[in-house]
Amino acid sequence: VTPGVATNDKLLEHNSNNFLAALHFQEEKIGIAFLDISTGEFFVAEGDKEYADKLLQSLKPAEVIFQRSQQKYFKENFGTKFFTYTLEEWIFAEAYATESLLKHFGTHSLKGFGIEGQQMGIIAAGAILHYLKDTEHPNLGHITSIQRIDREDHLWMDRFTIRNLELFGGTEGSNTLLKVLDNTVSAMGARLLKRWMVLPLNNIVKINERLNTVEYLIKEVDLRNKITQYIKQAGDVERLVSKVPLKKVNPREVLQIAKGLQQTALIKEICETSSNEYLKRLGDSLNPCKYIFDKIVKELNDNPPVAASKGNVIAAGIHEELDALRKIASGGKDYLVEIQQREAAATGISSLKISFNNVFGYYLEVTHAHKTKVPETWIRKQTLVNAERYITPELKEYEEKIVGAEDKILAIEMQLFEELLNELQDYIAPMQVNGHVMAVLDCLSCFANNALQFKYKKPVLQDDFVLDIKDSRHPVIERNLPVGEPYIANDIYLDPSSQQIIILTGPNMSGKSAILRQTALITLMAHMGSFVPASDAKIPLTDKIFTRVGASDNLSGGESTFMVEMNETASIINNLTKRSLILLDEIGRGTSTFDGMALAFAILRHLIDKNRCLTLFATHYFEMTRLSHEYSELANV
Repeated sequence: VTPGVATNDKLLEHNSNNFLAALHFQEEKIGIAFLDISTGEFFVAEGDKEYADKLLQSLKPAEVIFQRSQQKYFKENFGTKFFTYTLEEWIFAEAYATESLLKHFGTHSLKGFGIEGQQMGIIAAGAILHYLKDTEHPNLGHITSIQRIDREDHLWMDRFTIRNLELFGGTEGSNTLLKVLDNTVSAMGARLLKRWMVLPLNNIVKINERLNTVEYLIKEVDLRNKITQYIKQAGDVERLVSKVPLKKVNPREVLQIAKGLQQTALIKEICETSSNEYLKRLGDSLNPCKYIFDKIVKELNDNPPVAASKGNVIAAGIHEELDALRKIASGGKDYLVEIQQREAAATGISSLKISFNNVFGYYLEVTHAHKTKVPETWIRKQTLVNAERYITPELKEYEEKIVGAEDKILAIEMQLFEELLNELQDYIAPMQVNGHVMAVLDCLSCFANNALQFKYKKPVLQDDFVLDIKDSRHPVIERNLPVGEPYIANDIYLDPSSQQIIILTGPNMSGKSAILRQTALITLMAHMGSFVPASDAKIPLTDKIFTRVGASDNLSGGESTFMVEMNETASIINNLTKRSLILLDEIGRGTSTFDGMALAFAILRHLIDKNRCLTLFATHYFEMTRLSHEYSELANV
């Protein structure tokens, strides 16, 4: 067991994925693969160093593997926070990796998974499969498909932004967006919500699909309550199913899998009869696997033990020989009573009793008062202070029968249970789809509940560049205010043609950073498909959110506060597009007032002349406000 391949419940965090990541380096390009062996989710991606860094920071793998020769490069670029393991060079060969994947999935090409063009990603994925063989995980039947994470499909946030917006904290108990939004009812939903948060959509059709479904779920209260109730009862389908090929699943968990299938059937019916297209589609992809459900329910006892070896797993009426043997094992006790009564009558020993111990098995016990009445055919085995113990041939024979039956019963039960598990294997792929669909429904229902509970409104996403939010609030701060204290809401309006940049001035602790962050969080929530904390929100389709907030240094890496600030700012300016949203908080603070101000002026001028992207700029340099005389696109707030 290594951190990346743990499957035991005690080692896993239920609400987050436990990813094993592999990296393949080649010049400027990096191939990345992520696998969660506990759920069977498998992803590949390709990109530059920055993209790899963002994915590692976002998906937080428990372990990272890569070529042995790249140790220094990895440490320099991705830090020392990850648990790493290095593999030989030959494993990272394209032919070997492709062959491993084709053999594993049993396909002729990788086209069906949409990853055939991603050589680097394929090599990383192949390295993961190799590592699993190395660590003795031969049964990987639950890894049924592989998906690609495309940089273009998602709203991009670099790792500084993810950290600055406090999406999810490293520390327990810290107030983060995830903590506020995550009111999912299943572990599957919680894991997916986290992924939606770091990889928000940027396709307007898909976003609206989610938003409309959330709206539908808000109106259909009964439907939503039923769905969440069923999902709650289904348990962690993804992780349970993944235990089947690993042969780590116990009878109780198999019964829970059946319960999950039962809930699947109920959810399928609700979704298919709803009037929402997206729900219908989700419902259509659910598969209640009726055959295996019936089989499990029929064959397993209602309340089986945790370990199959304890016996009493298989229900009565399934296996003739098993029923017969059980009769002997349990009916044997009545037969003993019969012997005791018969012998007592024959010998006249009224206090005769039959007992059992591990040394002699079954025996007859006679007190000394009746010693003289004992027949000669009995064999004396033990003398006690006030009694003697005997056995008879009949008793011996019967004992063998009972003990033999118990061993046979266990063997038959184990065999039947094993056969059931083998049949379950064929249903892994559809059951994983069920788990994923339930996770999606869980997240959407959670968004609907949040909207009702926290008074969120439906945002309108549009293709033009205007951002217009009325009464915006910070989703995390408002949840943590003292009781009865209202959050002061603010309107925000940005438009490249009239008011492209807002310069925000004001004293410390007056809420400048809060406004900056809430604008970004509202944009992010809208792209996740969630309603937003505002009375009305028109949000432009955004491809990147950048933040540069607060002064932090990286002294161990030899960078001063100022150096860090300039690196981050340069990275922002070099990656901007018209569709980006930028939040700059006190740029130039890490150096002397005069230099800092010169930098701030230069950066703002560049944003107006070259990029035209929406910007919020908070500053303590009051002199900045005079820029609005030069540029009509600037507004002082």
